[in-house]
Amino acid sequence: MTWIRDLVLLSCVLNSAVAASATATNDCVGLHALSPKCRPVEASHHREVYYIGGRYEINATTGLQSLIDQVYVEKLTPSNSARRQPYPLVFFHGGGYSGTAWLQTPDGRQGFASYFLQRGYQVYLLDQTGTGRSTQNNQVVYPTIGVISANRTRSRFTRMQDFNDYPQAKLHTQWPGTGHQGDPAFDAMVALGATATTNSDAVELSMRKAGCELLSIIGKSFLISHSIGALHPILLSDECPDLIQGNLNLEPTTIPFESLLGNFDSPNRGRTPALKWGLANTPLTYSPPAAAPEELKTVMVGEDTLANRSCTLQADPPRSLPNIVRVPYVALTGGWGAGVD
Repeated sequence: MTWIRDLVLLSCVLNSAVAASATATNDCVGLHALSPKCRPVEASHHREVYYIGGRYEINATTGLQSLIDQVYVEKLTPSNSARRQPYPLVFFHGGGYSGTAWLQTPDGRQGFASYFLQRGYQVYLLDQTGTGRSTQNNQVVYPTIGVISANRTRSRFTRMQDFNDYPQAKLHTQWPGTGHQGDPAFDAMVALGATATTNSDAVELSMRKAGCELLSIIGKSFLISHSIGALHPILLSDECPDLIQGNLNLEPTTIPFESLLGNFDSPNRGRTPALKWGLANTPLTYSPPAAAPEELKTVMVGEDTLANRSCTLQADPPRSLPNIVRVPYVALTGGWGAGVD
C-alpha cells in the first residue's frame, strides 16, 4: 500500500504547487481572484445577516402591507476568539456605496473589516436606509437615484489631480493603477456603486432609530464612518450618546450648514447650502434649545480660497450640542482632501 501513500503525497505536492503558482502570478488579480485556486484575502470569520428597525405600513395604491425603514446589518465575528477586543466596531459607508466597500479594496487587498477582524474586533457593517441591501419597497418615501459614474469616480476618488479644482489635489498619489476606465481597480470602484435615496430626512430618522436599537443590543461600540456616512455617528451621538465609545470618521463631509463638493462641472469647488440643523438635516439637541433651524444664526468665517475654504459657523453666542460633545470624535483626512473635507 506504499504506492497509495506516495500517490497521495504526490497529489498534495502538485496541488500545493498549482495553488502557489496561481497566487504568485497575475492569475489572481482582479476578477481572476474568483478562481478556487486563489487564496482568500479576507480574515477568517463567521458571518451572519440581520435587519433591524423598520415598521409596517399600508401601501395607499395596492392596499398591501410592506416593511419600511429597515436597515441591513452584517455581523462579522473573528474566528480567533482568544484575542477578542472589548468594544465592537460599527461601520457606516459613504454616499453612493454600501457596506461592501469595507470588505475589500478595489484592487483586491484586505479591507478595513478584515484588518480589524484579525485584531480581534467584532465588526458590524450597515447599509444606509434606501441604499444597497437596505433598499426600500416604498419608492414614494425613498425615491432612488444612481450617483456613481466613471466621471464622478475620476473627479472625486482616482484622478482629482487632473481636474485642478484646488491646489492640494496634486497631492493625491495613492490610488492603485491608472485611475481610468479599463484599469481593473478603477472598474471595480465604479462597480461598487449603489443607488441612493434623495430623501435625506427619512434616512436620518430611520438610521437614528435603527442605529440606537442596534447599539442597545450589542453594547457600547466604536463607530467608524467615511464621507457623508459620518452623518450617522453624529445622529447617534445626539440620540444615544451613552452607547458610543467614540467616533472615528474618515474624510468626513459633515461640514456645518453646507456642502463644499460643488457640482458635476466643477466637482470639488463651490458651495451648496446643506445640513440646516448645523450638522444634520433633522433636529439636534441644542442648548439653549432651538425649535427651528432658522433660530440658528450663522456667520461666514475666514477668507475663501481654493486652498483654504471659509466656514459657516454659528454666530455669537453659539448654542452648544450637549449630547454630541459627550462622545469623543476624531476626523482623519489626507492633505489632498482639503478642498472637499
